This record gives sequence, structure tokens and C-alpha cells, in this order.
Amino acid sequence: MTLFTFNIIKIFLISFSSAIIAVSCAPILIRFLHRIKFWKKQARTKTITGDKAEVFYSLHKERETTVPRGGGLIIWISVVAVFAVFYLLGKFTDIWWLKSLNFFSRGETWLPLFTLITASLVGLSDDILQVIGKGKYIAGGITFKMRMLMVGAIGAIGAWWFFYKLGWDSVHIPLVGDFSLGFGYVILFIITMLACWSSGVVDGLDGLAGGVFASIFGAFSIIAFSQGKVDLAAFCIAIVGTLFAFLWFNIPPARFYMGETGMLGLTSTLAVVAFLTDSLIVLPIIGGVLLLETGSVILQLLSKKFRKKKIWLSTPIHHHFEAIGWKPEQITMRFWIIGIVLAIVGVAIRLLG
Repeated sequence: MTLFTFNIIKIFLISFSSAIIAVSCAPILIRFLHRIKFWKKQARTKTITGDKAEVFYSLHKERETTVPRGGGLIIWISVVAVFAVFYLLGKFTDIWWLKSLNFFSRGETWLPLFTLITASLVGLSDDILQVIGKGKYIAGGITFKMRMLMVGAIGAIGAWWFFYKLGWDSVHIPLVGDFSLGFGYVILFIITMLACWSSGVVDGLDGLAGGVFASIFGAFSIIAFSQGKVDLAAFCIAIVGTLFAFLWFNIPPARFYMGETGMLGLTSTLAVVAFLTDSLIVLPIIGGVLLLETGSVILQLLSKKFRKKKIWLSTPIHHHFEAIGWKPEQITMRFWIIGIVLAIVGVAIRLLG
């Protein structure tokens, strides 16, 4: 068996294992979340600017208060579990191929794993506060400024690691070359982390976020593998495996929602993976759906501030399509298709470099 063949088997075995762990644990988690009534006691009634969210409330007032949050737990806990399984198998056995399945490495997966766990725990805290109705945010939870500071702090740790530990300070542009940024690399890293975090608005329809992020992390798995970063490719594909398992229970009608513990973990990790693969330039393409969703919110806010009127009935933009009569399943599937196409285009451009 060639090394290339073994590496292919390795990443698919890791993805399969993470999916099996997630599928096995999801029913237990769903029952637990229902038992503790882990959902909002009241649907969001105001926008981020304090205006009445009449369209959103009319569309989601029932689902928000009957379907539990916290489904993202199944994603990051399963990834941690599969890390632990293969690490222990490699540590306590002399069988070479079992040792080689361990994909915990300092240079490739330590930082994204740390980011996934840390950001997910911050998100879980926010979910808990929203469920119990505590906090000063729109419907309870950690305030917008505090969440921004926390995400910025995680980004600062990542930036420090890349700049001072790994010695990275340049950005690659396909077909052009590398551009050194000096300390500006640190600032760019933090800004990217915050930008990815803002894309968490993609969550909101059954199956939407899970499918979109599956295509994104699948794309970065291909890029990492093409660069010889097999452990990082395995990490990304492990996330894809858990997302497929999550979707099994999240497609309409959803039995749980991802919540901030899933969204914050995935978006923060995405920023780290983009830098580890030196693929920052194609991140807006591969994550084009996230850019569309975030952009719609920003444009709506600017329009309300300067034009005193809205562009769309509701944002993020998938809620606008809901409001004009598109079925939720149509929106989800069409966004999935767009996400897959953009992921293919982004990978093709990156591989040219």
C-alpha cells in the first residue's frame, strides 16, 4: 500500500468514525436537551438596532420556543472524541497503522482544535444565558461587545501563535505569489476571525448552516491534503463527518438547532484553517454563502441608518426569501447548491497557486 493510498484511507476512516460517534450520541443529546427544555422562553422580538423584528417573529415565534438549542455540542464533542480515540490507539499500541491514524500534531491540528474547543465553550455559555433569559443582549445572552472581545481574544492568541511561534507573516495570492505583511499579519488574523464570527448569522433555517459548513470544511480538507497537510485534512473531514450526522437530525423538521456553541466554534475554527492552508484569499469564495448572509445584514443596517428604509424585508437574507414566500426547504437546498459550487471554484483557484 502506498503512502498516498493510506492517507486517503486515514482521512475517510476518521470522517466515518466522527460521523458514527455523532450519530450514536445525538439521540441521547436530543432527549437531554428536551428534558431540560433547552430553548428560548421567548422568540427574538427586536433587531440588533433595537427595532421591532416583526417579520422574523412572525416566521419563527413557535420554532424558537419549542426546538432546543445546543445541537452544536454534538459537532465539537464528537471531534474531540475522535481525536482522543485515535491518539490513545496510537499511544498504547505498537501496530504501525494504528499509530499512523493519530492526527494530533503540533504544527497542523493543535491550534484549530484549541480554537474549536475554546470558541465552542464561549458559545455554550451564550446559549445557556439565552435559554435562562439572562444577559443584556436582545433575547438574553452575552452582549454583542463582550462576544466581540472574546472572539477577538481567541483571534489574538491564534495570531500570536502564527506570527511568533510559526514565524508566518505573509499571505499567498494564487498565480501571483506571497506578500509579506510583517506585524500587519497579526491584525489581519484578528480581523478575519471577527469577520468569520459575524457570518454566524447563516444559522436560522433547518439544515441550512450544517450543509453550508460541510461544503466549506470539505473544500479546505481538499486544499490541506493537496499541500501534504494530512492531519489538518483529517481534522477538517472529521468536522464534515460530524456535520453530516448533525444534519441527519437537523433537516426539516429539525430536532435541535446548532446554537452558538456550534456556530462560534465552526466560524472561529474556519479562520484558523484558512490561515493554516494559506488560503485567505479564496476564503470569501469558498465561504461565499457566509459572505452573502453577513453582507445582507451590513447593507440593511447601513440602509436603515442613512436611507431610513430597509432593502430587504428581513435579514440575514434567507429570512427575506422566507418572507416573500419561498419554502424553507427551497432556501436551504438552493443555498447548499450555491455553497458547493463556490467551494469547487475556490478550491480550483487555490490549487492553481
